[in-house]
Amino acid sequence: MKRMEIVREMAPEEKELQKKRVELAELEVKLAQRELELVTLQGELNAFQNRYLQTLGKLFAELDAILAELAAVQALKRPKNHKAWHKAEQARAKAEESARSANEAKDKSKSFKPSERLKKLYRDIAKHFHPDLAGEEKERAEYQRIMAEANQAYKNGDAKQLEKLFNRGKHSPEFVKGFGAGVDLVRVIRKIAGIEERLNQITSEMAAIKDSSLFQLKTKYEAMLEKGIDLLTEMAGYLNRQITDACIRLSKAKKLLNEVLENGPQSF
Repeated sequence: MKRMEIVREMAPEEKELQKKRVELAELEVKLAQRELELVTLQGELNAFQNRYLQTLGKLFAELDAILAELAAVQALKRPKNHKAWHKAEQARAKAEESARSANEAKDKSKSFKPSERLKKLYRDIAKHFHPDLAGEEKERAEYQRIMAEANQAYKNGDAKQLEKLFNRGKHSPEFVKGFGAGVDLVRVIRKIAGIEERLNQITSEMAAIKDSSLFQLKTKYEAMLEKGIDLLTEMAGYLNRQITDACIRLSKAKKLLNEVLENGPQSF
């Protein structure tokens, strides 16, 4: 006589949990990819910004310094003109900001070209340790820390650091937990909602980046580079011409100021 086996039918919450886990797994992959796309876009834009400042920063700083001096000379010719002094102060502040930007960009002109290995490591970390996958506040805080370090390591091209982060998080005993079907279902549903919200945020962030003037300049630069034209070099030439013109204007303004100081206001 054959022995009868009793097959336990899955409870409704277990069936739903099974479906939601499949949905969650798909969203985790999608989220990891979208986070990768966002951080790559940010890294590429930062690299271009630094290249832009490296190529043009000193020229902008030089031009702004000359224009600030020119504004100061013009204000000295009109000692009671408050608008002239205000303009001179604004020009000086702009020159100082340009000088700071140029100095900050000195050692940051490397291009950003992440390898496939680097991308895979980042995706693995995002898939396992994205804050929206956390169940408790303590866990979320830890995931946020891991992702912050991962973002920096990725932008620095540091594959070893990404490996360390992944292994350290993966083998941490505090993340090994068990749940009942009902509680697990609630957790999974909340994770799905969190991921969907984050995906919408990523879409908005990427749209804002692509709408920025810096990204549009980068796109134009790359398009012209394919035609053999270096837009940054062209802009540098234009700035050099502006510097020459500003120097001439400053020289004339100083000459007129000296005449005013020597002969009195009637000579102006």
